[in-house]
Amino acid sequence: MRFSPVLTALTLSAACAAPQTTAQTDWALLLDAEHTEGWTSTPFGGEGEIQAEDGLLVFEMGSPMTGMNWIGESLPTNGYELEVKASRLMGTDFFCGLSFPVGEEHATLIMGGWGGALTGLSCIDGNDASTNETTRFLSYELGRIYTARVRVTKTHITTWLDGEELHSVSLEGRRISLRPEVFPSRPLGFAAFQTRAGLESLKLRRL
Repeated sequence: MRFSPVLTALTLSAACAAPQTTAQTDWALLLDAEHTEGWTSTPFGGEGEIQAEDGLLVFEMGSPMTGMNWIGESLPTNGYELEVKASRLMGTDFFCGLSFPVGEEHATLIMGGWGGALTGLSCIDGNDASTNETTRFLSYELGRIYTARVRVTKTHITTWLDGEELHSVSLEGRRISLRPEVFPSRPLGFAAFQTRAGLESLKLRRL
């Protein structure tokens, strides 16, 4: 476990934790700097520390990854949306690797990977975010909070960045999977690759 002492006391009353309802009744808060119940540090090997700092949950640079994954009550596998607010604080690789369930499988939304700009979904028909139809290259400002949203239905994965649609992928006849190194993020996880990242919040709502 690589939590700093600040977070250790907040973790692992965890295993039966439920999402925290926010003022917006349709959204449930899953994770932020003050609410880590139901989460644990992901055992990638070489992970950095995780601590609360200036209102953010800060993921120190790992070798190669630092992340957290959900160990609380069961979450939906379709018919839901996730909203994540995150920032790259230092580094040149992905500051947001959000892994999430898609039916019986899982996928990852990558923001800022492969040198700092690649944004896409891994994996579709065995191809990761760098080699499938979701591949996009976007510029991310250091220290700026970006808001990404993921919608999973029985027929599509749709993503948005700061309110603009990025991807809409039909699931008909497609094979969805994770890269093997991200398997420990299941069923739901947030990770950064050789990058210091800050997470403001992660929320979920059912459709």
